Parts: sequence; C-alpha cells; structure tokens
Amino acid sequence: MRKVWWMVMVALLMIPYQAQAGSFGKDDPSGNPGEWYLGDVPTTVDDEKYPILFVHGLNSSSATWWNENDMYNTAFTNGYKTAFIDLYPTKNMWDNGELLAQKIIDIYHHFGEKVIVVAHSKGGIDTQSALVHYGAYPYVENIITLSSPHYGSQLADLAYSSWAGWLADILGSKNDATYSLQTGYMNYFRELTDDHTNVRKNDIYTLGGTSWGSFGSSLYWGGLYLRQFGSNDGAVTVQSSRLPYAQEISVGSWNHYAIKEGSKTFQLFAPYLTESGQIQKAFIANQYEQERHAASSFIRGGQFEGGQSESFYVEEDVTEIQIDWMSDQLLDSIVLTGPSNKQHQFKQTNGHSEFFPDSEQHSVSVKDPKPGKWTITSSNTKESNYLVNVSFESPLNEQVKLGLSSKKTAMEVKKMGTKVKDFKTTTTIHYYKNGKAKEKKLKFTHKDKLKLPQLGEGIYNITTDIEGKTAKGNHFERTIVESIYVDGKGNVY
Repeated sequence: MRKVWWMVMVALLMIPYQAQAGSFGKDDPSGNPGEWYLGDVPTTVDDEKYPILFVHGLNSSSATWWNENDMYNTAFTNGYKTAFIDLYPTKNMWDNGELLAQKIIDIYHHFGEKVIVVAHSKGGIDTQSALVHYGAYPYVENIITLSSPHYGSQLADLAYSSWAGWLADILGSKNDATYSLQTGYMNYFRELTDDHTNVRKNDIYTLGGTSWGSFGSSLYWGGLYLRQFGSNDGAVTVQSSRLPYAQEISVGSWNHYAIKEGSKTFQLFAPYLTESGQIQKAFIANQYEQERHAASSFIRGGQFEGGQSESFYVEEDVTEIQIDWMSDQLLDSIVLTGPSNKQHQFKQTNGHSEFFPDSEQHSVSVKDPKPGKWTITSSNTKESNYLVNVSFESPLNEQVKLGLSSKKTAMEVKKMGTKVKDFKTTTTIHYYKNGKAKEKKLKFTHKDKLKLPQLGEGIYNITTDIEGKTAKGNHFERTIVESIYVDGKGNVY
C-alpha cells in the first residue's frame, strides 16, 4: 500500500502545474517582481502560433490581464499558449529592462521557441529596453505595444511640475518610473535607443487610443490636459504611441485601460501573432498627425484646511471651460461662481490614474462662459491637498507658445497671432538628478525669455505661468509645463 501511495505522489509531482483558465490569477500570482506565470495550454495548439508574453505597465501587475479583463481568456480560447510576468511597478526602464531580459530567456527555454510580447503602456518601453539594451532580442519574434508612451507622457511632466509635484509626492506617484517617463528624458532614451544596432532586430507593431472615458473620471481629466498636445487616450498621446520605424496596426476609440482588453483589441493584432502573419503590413505610423502644443490650461495647487478659493480669468471667444479639482480626498463642498454670480456645481468621483493614483476628482463644465473673473470655492473639515486644472476651448490657445531657443540655451514665450496684446511670465524650474530634487525651486519673472541655469546633468522640469491681455483688453491666464533633459556632455533633449 505504501509503495502504491508513493508511486501516485511521484506521478502527481511530475505533472507541470497550470492555472485554470478563467480563475487564473485569483490567488496564484504573488505580484513579486521577476516572477512569471503560465496560462493553461489550449487543447489544440497550432504550431504557427507563437506563445504570447504579456507585460504590464506603470503602477500595475500581471493581474491586469485577467482582473476585470478578458485578454487572457481571449488568447486562451483562440489557441495561444501564454505567459505573464510581474515587473517593478514603479521602477524605470533600465531596472525593468534588465530584469525582463533575464526572464525572457527563461520563458524562451520553457516554450522552446521565440515569444511575441504584448505590452501595455510603460511595459512597451521596458520591453524595448530589454531587447535593445540588455540583449534579449534573439528570444523574441516581435513586439506589440498597446498605447506605450514611446516619447513619454506630458502627465509625467505635470507630476514633477511646480504646481503638482508635492501632490504627486503625497499620492505616491513620484517614483523612478514616472521620473523616466517625462518627455525630456524619453527623448534622451530615444536618442540612446533608436540608432542602436539592436533596435531593428525585432519588428514593432503599435496601437493607440483616442477616448478619455466618462466625464469626471481620472482618464477624462487626463485627456483634457493632454488635448493641448493632440489626440490621446487619457494618459498617452497618439503621437507618443508611435515610432517612426514601427508599423501602426490601428488607432481607435479606446481609453488607456480599454486598449488592453481582449474583446477590444485582440482580433486587431491577432494576425501578427503567427508565422504567416509576419508578412502582413500595418500602416506606417508617421503618416498621421504630428503632435501639437497649444496653451490651453491654467493650473494651480496647494494645501488647505477649512476653506480654499482659486480664481482665474476667462477671455472673450472661449466656447467652453472644463475644470478638474483633483485632491487626496473627496471634499465636503466645491462650487464655481462666474462674473454674474451664477453658481455651477461640481461632479465628485473617485478615480485612479497611472500618474496620479488614488486621486479624487471634482469636475464641472461650462459652455460659452462669460469673460471675466471666475472663482472656485471649496471647503473640507480635514486637511486637503489639491491640484486644479482649467481647460479652455479658445482660439487664443494656439497663439501663445513656449519652446527652446534655437541654440537651446533659453526658454522663449512667443506670440503667434493677433489676439494677444501683451503678457508677462513667471517660470519655476525644478531640477532633478537621478530622480532626486537637487534644486527644489528656481523662480524667475521675465518678459519673454529665460536663460537656462547650468546645473549639469539631469531633468529640468519647467512650469511657466502666463498672465496677459487680449487685443480686446480682457485678461487671460495660462500655464505651460515642459521638461528637458541635459546629459553629461551638456546635450539638451
């Protein structure tokens, strides 16, 4: 009897463990960085179908592919072997790239063949780092990126800005990952990557989204802010989701979370998951719209206990203002009052975003607002930390521009049309090196040009507040946030 029992136990131990489709991930994966997991093996597996390795994004885990998401089950029912990995949710592309490269080799040996990587958001950056900079390209057939910020996200710039940086600290969104996704640093990453000898060893296919989700949600607010930079999905612009040497499968009306759902996008990229599918061609990404910059936001932030007011000006010809008051807790009350003393109530929702996790949203929209001074009044019994963004639909947006001078030694604010009569600017620079604040605040008031301080290698996060008058004599206000990266040789990105 003991011999029979022992033989049964040995036989059971020799059976490879597979999680069950549909219940996979409920209790099994630990979320520990570096651990990877196998999905069920389909009953029938076509030899032409490559195994799929799913890679998650910022502030996420492998569970993103099955918790409230049918991507895993969609891949399983379509006959694909699958693997899922947990990376560091808040580390940069270098740490995650090195870790992922090691694990890709293990996964390759498990399957005995190359895998195709399907990566969401920052996972696409981590994957390209693993293949290009850490040598994992021989073990991967190609990459499919779902709204990956290949050129960074302006929401990462905002998280490190003068008005929002301290709130991002409180919400836990200032970390190595967010730091590395600032647009200045990502342009530096592109410089290191795009001409690398390994960069074209794997084909890259991209998808991008244009929907923001429901009014008042964190993605809707993110979409409002990013609108000044072009079409976006509430977290990443369409232009940033592209690479000049990649092929674009599709741009669709998905928000940043919906784009990774199996029922939404799997069938679109499925033709690129097989050997025969490699001969298919997608669209060349750079034939689409170019990213634009328009000064469409007014931003303020701070801390209060009891009550707090923020005022701003609306100029003529504004067709709509949309306001989001983001804080670390829902407020007891918040109201918007216009020049005629008419009050507008906010919609309160709790939200979550990659760049401002665990934030609470208070939103209101007003069409055809009267020119003049508008005031937001809030109250809360507890201490509250907040960031308010006013988004303007206005022809003036395109007539104020901030950029680097031709010699890249100064920031310049320029009038681009006849609607602006005059303006003055106040610029605040936060300087960071290796993610750490070196000079917390350098503040300058100037007319139209600011010579950049020579602080050395690092990211210069630049917040410029603009106050001016239109040609008709009405006040206007805008805030522009940019980031630049200076490398050890003094080159500016």
